[in-house]
This record gives sequence, C-alpha cells and structure tokens, in this order.
Amino acid sequence: MEDAYVLTLKNRKFSEFYLCYCGYAKCEPLHSFGPAVRPNYLIHLILDGKGRYQIGDTQYELTAGQGFLIEPEVQTFYQADKDDPWTYLWIGFYGSRAKEYLSDIGLGSGHKIFRCEDTSGLRQLLVEILKRNTYTVENEFYREGFLYSFFGLLSKNIKGENISRHETENLYVRKALEYIQNNYHYGIRVSDIADYVGITRGYLHTLFTKTLGQSPQEYLVNYRITRAQQLLEITNLAVEGVAQSCGYSDPLVFSKLFKKKTGKTPSAYRRECLERARTHLCRNQDRLDIL
Repeated sequence: MEDAYVLTLKNRKFSEFYLCYCGYAKCEPLHSFGPAVRPNYLIHLILDGKGRYQIGDTQYELTAGQGFLIEPEVQTFYQADKDDPWTYLWIGFYGSRAKEYLSDIGLGSGHKIFRCEDTSGLRQLLVEILKRNTYTVENEFYREGFLYSFFGLLSKNIKGENISRHETENLYVRKALEYIQNNYHYGIRVSDIADYVGITRGYLHTLFTKTLGQSPQEYLVNYRITRAQQLLEITNLAVEGVAQSCGYSDPLVFSKLFKKKTGKTPSAYRRECLERARTHLCRNQDRLDIL
C-alpha cells in the first residue's frame, strides 16, 4: 500500500456516536484485507480505481463513486483490482446510536453497498480531520463535528444500490413522525413537515394515508389533542397554557377542536379526570379501612 494516511483515536469523549479512526490510501495491485471482523462500523468510499468486496458468499465488484459498509463482528474481505487498483478513504466509528444513524441514511441490515454522487466534499472533510491529529479539547469537538458533517454530506449524496421503494417510503414517514413528535408544540403546518422530509405535500399525504390510514393533518391534530389530554390530566396548566403547549395560539380554536375530537371541552375533560381520580382514591381508602 502506498500514499496511506491514517488517524487512529484511542481516547473517547463521546458515547452516542464517535470516530474511532479514519484514513486515505492509494492501494497497490491486489492489496487485500481479511477475511477479518471489526469491532466497530467502517465505511469505505472509493475515489478512483476498482476492487471487490466480499461478505460471506456474496461478492461485489465496485468502482469509483461507490462505497461499502462493514458492520461489527461480521467477517468481510476486500481486495484492490490487479490492473486498476482502487484509491479510497475510510472512517471507522461506533456508539449507541451509530446503527440508528446508518439506518437514517439507508445503510445497514441488508444494505451494505451504496453510490455517492459527489465524493470531493467528503474527501475534503477527511483532509481537514487528518490535520487534527493531536489530542486537545478543541480537536475532540472538531473531530466529533467532522463525523456528523461526514454523515450529513453522505446522506445528501448517497444513492442506495438495493434500497426498495417501500423502504424509502417508510423512511419518509418515520422522519415525518419524528418531526411532528419533536415540534408539535410549535405552530407547524403540513407544509413544514413535507419541507423537512424533502418531499411534496401531496406525496406526504399519499404516504400517510397509505401507511397510517390518515392524512398528515389528521395525524398532527390527533397527536396534539392526545398530548393535551395528558397535560389536562397531570398538570395544573390553565387551558390557555395547554393550548400553547400543544401548538395552538388561539385557546378558542383549541377548545372547539378538542371538543370535536373528544366530545368534551378541555375544562369538562379535566373535571371528569379529577372526579375519576377522587373516586379511585376513595375506593382504595375504603379497602384500607376494611383491612
């Protein structure tokens, strides 16, 4: 192997998602690694040339612009081509949320191979991180930022080689649900959800009705009302405060919608919950007195 640059990190400040090592290499003909297993995740991105990657009995012939994922404790083998050996960069990483983040960009499980439409930005990111090869607090945070930036840029340019339309649609719905759950208390609209996911409002509507049996607007309203019921049950917030906490700036609009969905006004719902709680306490007290 020639022209190899490697950064290996022994100290670890973060736990959810962190860089283990990274590097760049222009390989010699037939240079290979494995069969071997890794204790962490590893992504290779081919910048030039070609080679082969093997997982078990499955073999892939890969060229510039493609990449491959190695998962922890999975035996793999890869080798540069004899006549046109590859040049690649790699990043090794791990953490409690690494698998989740890989899934977010369409990698993992049955998806180990991908194509990247623009490798230049990822290469430049790697060059910058290789310069940060000393241990300082500044570099610790810089390297962590590099890892997230790498995934951000990769997610923008990645094209899965074997990701089905069904899986892509499920990812859109899942990201939309996450956005609603994290932002329902703001005055978000369906257009905001669609913009976040990166699809049209019409397509989002189609996916929701197909997957969940309700429109994005219906899901958003139902989620807000369910959250409002919880707040009315367990807090002393005024109805106006509950409305604002659930994304409604107008308490009157909130109250009308709440009654439409539950059959009761917010105040009546709270009184009913309090009465139910008192009845439950009295029954428990009667049982204790008998004992």
